[in-house]
Amino acid sequence: QLETLEQEEQERLELRAHPVERRTHMVSHQHGMIVTKTLQEGEAEPQCWSFSYSQAELRGLLPEGASLLLLRVLACQRAVPPGLIFPAIDTEGHLCTSSY
Repeated sequence: QLETLEQEEQERLELRAHPVERRTHMVSHQHGMIVTKTLQEGEAEPQCWSFSYSQAELRGLLPEGASLLLLRVLACQRAVPPGLIFPAIDTEGHLCTSSY
């Protein structure tokens, strides 16, 4: 019964004089999870979006860190069970599915 309580991701691209920084912050709360995406391009004001998901929508959620761990376990077992699909959150912060 493992669950993600909080996760932070940060990506920064240095493109000459125009750096781009993306951050994703996920935090669990009593009724589900809030995902906050922040995008900053160059010197512009950061843009921010938040999404809230219920526990029912996130049942079996496989965030980035858990996905890496699962991939290592599957590699050690040298097998992927058929139809292995989990809910995930895409790079835009929206709910999607991840299949292996």
